Amino acid sequence: MNNTVRDLKFKIFQSGNPLFFYIGINVIIFLITSVIGVFIFLGQSGFSMDQFINQYIGLPASISRLPERFYTVLTYMFFHDGILHVLFNMLGLFWFGSIFMNFLNSRQFHFVYLAGGIFGGLFAVAVLNIFPVYSGGLAMVSIVGASAAVNAIIFAAATLVPNYSLMLLFLGEVKIKWIALVYFFLDFLAVGSINAGGSLAHIGGALLGFLFIKSLQSGRDWSKIFEKKPKLRVVKNEKPPVKKQDFKGVSQQEIDSILDKISTSGYDKLTASEKEKLFKASKD
Repeated sequence: MNNTVRDLKFKIFQSGNPLFFYIGINVIIFLITSVIGVFIFLGQSGFSMDQFINQYIGLPASISRLPERFYTVLTYMFFHDGILHVLFNMLGLFWFGSIFMNFLNSRQFHFVYLAGGIFGGLFAVAVLNIFPVYSGGLAMVSIVGASAAVNAIIFAAATLVPNYSLMLLFLGEVKIKWIALVYFFLDFLAVGSINAGGSLAHIGGALLGFLFIKSLQSGRDWSKIFEKKPKLRVVKNEKPPVKKQDFKGVSQQEIDSILDKISTSGYDKLTASEKEKLFKASKD
């Protein structure tokens, strides 16, 4: 048991693989909130974990509530409404995230996942507030789930390698471009359903993943905003101090003094000691 926990901890937090990191974080948060929800239910406190998540963690559909819940544009993508919600999101993330990581790097995965979730959420809020048909019940609607972020990964992989195939039960080998298109079509149809906000977030995430790969193929990598810039070092170009030479026990200062005396008074005015020092220096 200890080895299993240690292995999971390593894969999620220390392996450096963003696929395991996001799956782990989503599952851990779901398990924690679910366990707390069970105890709240047993305690009959009248408090609802689902209501708390929708009100304070989920992304509000109403723009008027967004300024005071600005943080939800990030938090909403790590909470889920039920076990099937988190299960299918994590399966999709694992399958298509593995393909993504076979061709791209961790920095790009982080960018597509987070940017897909943020853009998908804001896209959904924008559409819900633009079209009058949705205006009736926006005040109580909020969006939760990693679907927008997962869809960004799915469509990034499908745009990058559209002919890559997966083995599906009863269907056999299917190219991922067809799987992605079916996802998109179902979400488009669901725009007219009670879960229009979630479907619109899925579409927004899909658009982000598609546009990221198209931009990457044209030579622009949006994920470079996550790239660490090297720190600049200031190097002072100072000349090292000149070390005074020592000529067999006679310092440079003494030699300079003797030479000055010769230039002013002549060699004959040197003392026997000064002549000896000059002689020693000349032999160095």
